Amino acid sequence: MEKILVTRSSMPSFEEYCEEIKKLWDSRWLTNGGVEHIELQKKLEEYLGCEHAVLFTNGHLALEYVIAAMGFERGSEVITTPFTFASTTHAIVRNGLVPVFCDVREDNYTIDPGKIEALITEKTVALVPVHVYGNMCDTARIAEIANKHGLKVIYDAAHAFGVKYRGVSSACFGDASMFSFHATKVFNTIEGGAVCFSDDALVDKLNCMKNFGQTGVDAVGFVGGNAKMSEFQAAMGICNLRHLSDEIAKRKAVVERYFAALDGVNGIKLCRPDASTEHNYAYLPVVFDAYRLSRDEVFDALSEQGITARKYFYPLTNSFECYRDLPTAGADKTPVASYYADRVLTLPLYADLSMDDVDRITDIILNKE
Repeated sequence: MEKILVTRSSMPSFEEYCEEIKKLWDSRWLTNGGVEHIELQKKLEEYLGCEHAVLFTNGHLALEYVIAAMGFERGSEVITTPFTFASTTHAIVRNGLVPVFCDVREDNYTIDPGKIEALITEKTVALVPVHVYGNMCDTARIAEIANKHGLKVIYDAAHAFGVKYRGVSSACFGDASMFSFHATKVFNTIEGGAVCFSDDALVDKLNCMKNFGQTGVDAVGFVGGNAKMSEFQAAMGICNLRHLSDEIAKRKAVVERYFAALDGVNGIKLCRPDASTEHNYAYLPVVFDAYRLSRDEVFDALSEQGITARKYFYPLTNSFECYRDLPTAGADKTPVASYYADRVLTLPLYADLSMDDVDRITDIILNKE
């Protein structure tokens, strides 16, 4: 029986992609802001409704560089969440900053605004909240806290591409929002990422920083590196953007099939999209709590049948060995996040996952002896 992976990359037809990249054989312009890069940037700014979008070779470097661009003093503290991928915490630490871990909300796994202020000290300079599984943070409350204490807000929006919260694009909150365009995301550029923001001064700074800090032909004004998106990545993004609405609609249909089978089952908790959110159906998280099988037993049962699910996010980043000496390290410091890390399993979800395969997955979950 064919294996089912936890995700599968969305791609245009081979012919469509070849047509899009054909011009590159004429220009031989493969990187450094060529025509594909420029076109994708403009299309993303329009689609996301943001003033500026700066493209990067991946989402991690996009986040790392926008934090660097803020010019925070080394040793300053940044409040974030441990219920995230390693990249979020690493981007903070690689900038010489100290992550301070805040617990998450019980309803949608995003940072709990009610627990943020107790963690603010004279060293706190920023908040890095994370939109999780396409669920949006409480952006209004976070903005209130940030304004009150004079803090920057940089959203890790890797999961939130195409999401709108109360009619506003996920790209338009905080001082900046980072998106990942990794192959596993709802929208991909093979590898890739972007930072969206409204501050005009950040445009040239970020573009210089991602190109070795060069500010001119013979001038280097910033300590930078190489984080440029290639023309082939941009071309994939242009193609995929054309089909995005259809892709999200297909993902929604898959999610609704899962919900039909699993909703109301004792010991299984589903996270339905909030009514105020236009969702992207990026992930299908299922919490197994007092179910007849543990999360790990469900994971193993699926694996035995060639089906890959994911313990996402597990372990928490504040449980990583490399962060064990931090003051807020340890899962016991964030009990809600720890609870979900031990119980959540994201099931296979992608646009062309067949309903028969969804039924096969849910049948294993519900009927495994």
